[in-house]
Amino acid sequence: MTKLVAFVSWSSEFFDTLVRKSLLKSLPGIDITFYTSAEEVEALVANATEPGSDLNILQWSTYDVILHDLTLRASLLSPQKRDEPTHSNRLPSHLHVLSSSYTIRKALIRKHFLYQQTFVNYLTKHPESPLTWAVPKTWSIDIAFADELDELWADELYDLGELIDLGDEANDENPSSKRWWILKPGMADRGMGIRLFRTREELSQIFQSFEDDESSDEEEENDQEPSRNSEEEEGNTRVSTSQLRHFVIQEYLSAPLLLDPAEADIAGGAGSAKSGLGAGKKFHLRVYCVANGALKVFFSPHVLALFAAMPYRSPGERTQTGPSPQHQATADEDPQSEVKTISPEIDELDLAPHLTNTCLQHDGPDTEGSVRLLSELVGCTIYSNDPTWNGQKLTQINIDDVMNQVSVVLGETFTAALASPVHFQPLPNAFELFGVDLLVSHGESGELVVSILELNAEPAIEMTGPRLGWILDDLFGSIAKACVHPYFSSSLEAGGQDGWRVGETRYGLRKCLDVQARERGG
Repeated sequence: MTKLVAFVSWSSEFFDTLVRKSLLKSLPGIDITFYTSAEEVEALVANATEPGSDLNILQWSTYDVILHDLTLRASLLSPQKRDEPTHSNRLPSHLHVLSSSYTIRKALIRKHFLYQQTFVNYLTKHPESPLTWAVPKTWSIDIAFADELDELWADELYDLGELIDLGDEANDENPSSKRWWILKPGMADRGMGIRLFRTREELSQIFQSFEDDESSDEEEENDQEPSRNSEEEEGNTRVSTSQLRHFVIQEYLSAPLLLDPAEADIAGGAGSAKSGLGAGKKFHLRVYCVANGALKVFFSPHVLALFAAMPYRSPGERTQTGPSPQHQATADEDPQSEVKTISPEIDELDLAPHLTNTCLQHDGPDTEGSVRLLSELVGCTIYSNDPTWNGQKLTQINIDDVMNQVSVVLGETFTAALASPVHFQPLPNAFELFGVDLLVSHGESGELVVSILELNAEPAIEMTGPRLGWILDDLFGSIAKACVHPYFSSSLEAGGQDGWRVGETRYGLRKCLDVQARERGG
């Protein structure tokens, strides 16, 4: 029987339990010994350098505790070279190490790298790529203080400035129809620092507000005042510009597919009635994607739809239907007041209809009600300004179209990352789970278009919620079967992965890319 040392260490007990349970359930023919300390694993390797020793190590842990040097050495050295006396860092002759994270993958998980280094460089050489329609117009900037914008408008943001100026000239008589742009910090998550703007002046106001907030925090620390209570801190999306520095600016996709999650046909018969809010909500897709070796890419067909807390309205419309991460209603404001179509002050712009991050909906009456499976949305009413779509029902054909686009976009994204070898280096003895966020919107011709927003390492899987927790059990079991078991076990049934074509689903995973970027060395 194959013996396996499993180094499993997560700060989240939920994540830790999923990993352990999936290994025990999905690898019945393997004798597993669990370790929680990197030092213990290092000691095992140090004591197993005798010729003929056999040691199989799985590191399925958080990125910061994984022994990346061990992963790299095991991937580079062939068995014949490991015991050569001339090699100062000898490894056991039969050491196999598989780790749950690639060491270098900034080209995927950092927004400014993803768009500037990965997408821009790849599309320059491959203008025919499907990413042409799947990636919004994007600019990457490095900024610490608001007054640096003047120089950026003359350089990195020159093209953006021209588009904004053209929009100002064309929409002077109707300011609410101006194009909107979205600002995102390159290294923040959970909706932190996301802002919407239309003009150069509004972007300057945003960065100035970040500076003012940072200065206020510093004054509070100097005065040793008590920190805000947890309720005030939750939902706060402020960021420190001087610490983050890297930002991306994207064209705001203003025609998202809008649905009412209350209509969804979920288990137990719920979903037969509308929410009563009178309009559809914006949502984004959360796709659990698994990259394996160098390189195969899969994704779970159980795609989530994460809905905004409030019904969608264009950014030019202002409403006081409740508190948002950026604007809190005062006691004098009616939370049920009518929508007011005006030009709002940028610091009062309600982001609740636009941000689909469920982690920002802590004070909502039904946070879990914002999470649905994409497959549960069949039959929901479509809300759209396009008369060919408005009032229609979402069909299985629409869902299949979206899933096919997701597959193509994911495959092309990883292909683009491979073209940036400095910032993405897949190893043959590693795999990794990513949470990929995508948006479904109406294209210029009315068709549904899937656009990629970001990839998240170590995704916040707990936001899936208890109702859909079973898809996580399936997901981690699938990873164990498709990535871990074939690597260590010689008893895998013949042909278990032979002939697994792109687009085909096995072990609960759909393959979307299969290329040979690097040979297995260990």
